[in-house]
Amino acid sequence: MSEQNSAAMDDWAAAMAEQAVAEQAVTANAGRQAGNGHKPPGNGAGQPVTPAALEASGGPGNEDVNLEVVLDIPVTLSMEIGRAKVPIRNLLQLNQGSVVELERLVGEPMDVLVNGTLIAHGEVVVINEKYGIRLTDVISPAERVRKLR
Repeated sequence: MSEQNSAAMDDWAAAMAEQAVAEQAVTANAGRQAGNGHKPPGNGAGQPVTPAALEASGGPGNEDVNLEVVLDIPVTLSMEIGRAKVPIRNLLQLNQGSVVELERLVGEPMDVLVNGTLIAHGEVVVINEKYGIRLTDVISPAERVRKLR
């Protein structure tokens, strides 16, 4: 065996040993979580987690779910009053005082989005001279998960 092949084999052996240590850490972590009554979604082998796996392991009604982990994650909440598609030529001609017609009708509810996903509809309100939104229709969690698929 050449010296280059020997070095390559040593690299492979080191990589395989590193992988084995990582797999043992994952297995040990899964064992600790199972001891806490928490079953991680997926098969514990670094596979992607699907919405169906999350539903199966921690959907509503499952008392083993610990939501404290995700409650402090920041999300972007935005309200959309309408949209318009315009060619770049017309976009470049916009200036102060220009009016852009939106696709939404007057009186139609606004869309409430969280990280770009529709979660509710609402109407604009003014509270203490600040804008707000009163939710008139909230999309059910099951419907939101179905839209993710």
